[in-house]
Amino acid sequence: MRRLLPSSLAGQLIVLLLLALVLAQAVSLAVYLDERREAVRSVLREQVLVRTAAIVRLLVETPAELHGRVTKSASTLGLRFWVAESAALDPAVPEYRDNRPAQQLTRHLQGQLRGPVLVRVHVQSGGFLGWRRDGHGAPWHHQPDEDEDDHHEDDAFDRDDDEAWERRRPTAPRSLTIAVPLRGGQWLNATTEASAFSPAWAWPSFVSMAVMAAAILLIVIFLVRRMTRPLRALATAADNLGRGEEAPSLALSGPDEVRRTTRAFNAMRERIQRFVQDRTRMLAAISHDLRTPITTLRLRAEFIEDGETRDKIIETLDEMQRMTEAALAFARGEAAQEKTRQVDLAALVQSLCDDLAELGYDVVFSEAERTPYACRPLGLKRALRNLIENAATYGTRARVALRQTSAGLEVVVDDDGPGIPEEDLDRVFEPFFRLEESRSTETGGIGLGMAIARSIVRGHGGEITLKNRSGGGLRVLVTLPGEARS
Repeated sequence: MRRLLPSSLAGQLIVLLLLALVLAQAVSLAVYLDERREAVRSVLREQVLVRTAAIVRLLVETPAELHGRVTKSASTLGLRFWVAESAALDPAVPEYRDNRPAQQLTRHLQGQLRGPVLVRVHVQSGGFLGWRRDGHGAPWHHQPDEDEDDHHEDDAFDRDDDEAWERRRPTAPRSLTIAVPLRGGQWLNATTEASAFSPAWAWPSFVSMAVMAAAILLIVIFLVRRMTRPLRALATAADNLGRGEEAPSLALSGPDEVRRTTRAFNAMRERIQRFVQDRTRMLAAISHDLRTPITTLRLRAEFIEDGETRDKIIETLDEMQRMTEAALAFARGEAAQEKTRQVDLAALVQSLCDDLAELGYDVVFSEAERTPYACRPLGLKRALRNLIENAATYGTRARVALRQTSAGLEVVVDDDGPGIPEEDLDRVFEPFFRLEESRSTETGGIGLGMAIARSIVRGHGGEITLKNRSGGGLRVLVTLPGEARS
């Protein structure tokens, strides 16, 4: 069931409302058709009772020898009259005298009766809600036997056999059976076929309800899409903010709940941006202000007469200078707002590996198909360069691959170095943290490369994970989300 439902909120609301609408319309239609069927049957029964009362009055005024012709002339395919010495119903059954049709016929025949009127209402079974049809929507008609000729239908009522009508219509269900006492102890008997209601009668109702359902559905779709449109805009803005992109304030629209959510998101966005800007400015100010005392100390160190001491002090000051410049460059990079644009990520990684190979690094890139991706290319290229250059420098060589997964994209960088101790896999991302003893015998950098790389990748909504390979070396896995938005 979950697989059949749409994944979006608008789709689920529309489907559920549509199902509720169809169910409500089906129940309404069923009730309507049942009430209409009962109404039509009531009218038809009333007509039969009125017609029976008229035949009784006619028989009262007609000689007994003409009763047979009168009843045969009054009979039709759906209603048969005949006069007999006995009633077609048992007068001893109370329910034949106390039902509503018997009471109605008694009122129609006031002053004409010689005894109680007997009426039996037959319980009918049929198709859906009692609506049945024989192919034409008319009352059931006689189906001739295989050995009968068609002309027998015309003289059906010319026979004197009282059983002819019943024998020739063996499958016709009954609706009413009536017995009215006449003078001389005779009975006027009548029986009617059950009325078959054509489904065609229901077509206007079907069309009317279908039009109403379509109108309601259109209104529902419009309202649901109008309510969920601000949620889609909010989701896009939140995703862009998580990728480090510029996210403007959202307009307040939709229901009150959505308005409050949008207002809270706008306030959160402003607070985050102020925090990042304040932190970046503070880091840049500290790095900039450190230049002056470092330069002053360098000048004073030149006056130290002990050459060995002077060289060590100057070497320390140079390292502090490099750290300050790196911190300042990092702060400038954080402050820069590079625009997101579509690039071929495979081509970007390929060009980066080619540039490092020309500089003498042992870098190999596994060719990949064209991979369009929306990102900030300069920042992403800087992050990947730090990772690949570290792998080639400290791990002998770097093997780079680009893979597409169900979750997005993966950039894999493998090296053949000694790896990193398990307890230091997360610490290498801390600013100014270096693994001199485990990764290199030389100082090699100031420890900001991995921090900068992770900051940039996380700014794209991705993550960097490190793992020691079982065969030796380190694997750097860069995961990037697949639905990057510009």
